[in-house]
Amino acid sequence: MKTSDFDYHLPPELIAQTATEPRDRSQLMVLSRDDGSIAHRHFFELVDLLHEGDVLVFNDSRVIPARLIGRKAGSGGRVELLLLRRLGPGLWEALVRPGRRVREGTRIELDGLWGEVLERRDGALMVLRFSDEAALERVGQVPLPPYIHRPLEDTERYQTIYSRVKGSVAAPTAGLHFTPELLYRLMGKGIQLAFVTLHVGLDTFSPVRVADPRDHPMHKEYGELTPRVAQRLTQAKAEGRRIICVGTTSVRVLEQAALKAEETARLKRDTLTVENTQPEIGVHLRESEKRIEAFCGWTDLFILPGHQFHALDGLITNFHLPRSTLLMLVAAFAGQRFVQHAYQEAMKLGYRFYSFGDAMLIL
Repeated sequence: MKTSDFDYHLPPELIAQTATEPRDRSQLMVLSRDDGSIAHRHFFELVDLLHEGDVLVFNDSRVIPARLIGRKAGSGGRVELLLLRRLGPGLWEALVRPGRRVREGTRIELDGLWGEVLERRDGALMVLRFSDEAALERVGQVPLPPYIHRPLEDTERYQTIYSRVKGSVAAPTAGLHFTPELLYRLMGKGIQLAFVTLHVGLDTFSPVRVADPRDHPMHKEYGELTPRVAQRLTQAKAEGRRIICVGTTSVRVLEQAALKAEETARLKRDTLTVENTQPEIGVHLRESEKRIEAFCGWTDLFILPGHQFHALDGLITNFHLPRSTLLMLVAAFAGQRFVQHAYQEAMKLGYRFYSFGDAMLIL
């Protein structure tokens, strides 16, 4: 496996600079893993493509105003910060530009508060302590990806309509296509909605630069799947109903939780094997391995082709950057050649790419 296997050339004019209005009028490419077919629909038709009893899993993380512009105390040099994750009260890990000119002990003034660099990490990654953490939301801006060059008139357009838990530095963009009306129509058909949390972090901005993607270090992101949601998803699996993730971030939470359940079952099986060698125990444990356990904590799960999916039956996702971990996850689920073919067809037909672009449904 090579990182170059996930590379492609995208004409710049296909990078969506503005969001489709209304949200659910974007195009939707539908991929069938069963027969390799591709169909072209619109996102508002999603209700016709799903079945009663399906469970849609959303990431309810909300983008924080993580982009800060300040000045170095003393010299007055301009410094730009991108908050990545909260480490403790007033402590944040951040990308700092220009990183080469910022040293440990540097104080950065930010419109009535200040941040001090406590530690330099890899490259421009640093740890800062802020004098007034509550004021960060007042002085910060919602960060847009570097390929979007037009400022947002309404920052809520870079939030999903169901965003709730503050913590991401980029939107879980597959969810940007949903409207309240579409959610009501989905529920009216008997499709269940479930919510997990994964705060989108550094890897959204970091292409894979090593030749072998297996050597790429994934940065940890904070996720949560509650016991109530875990129980609902486990019941859906037991009843043979489909679990369809909205976005790659939801996939990572569910797969992390399923791997945790599998490990728990394996430990239980090993214990019972020592205590009791009756064959029916093995059958019972195989059923228990289908469970999805609650999860709360940091995850650096990197899903590449060859990954055995435990929780996922379908995926709604946008069109991702070349050489990105997100594209690799999609290829792992749908098949690398199938995804390559779909991307080439999307470019030929003028689909819009990246955060504000169109979507695909993989079943």
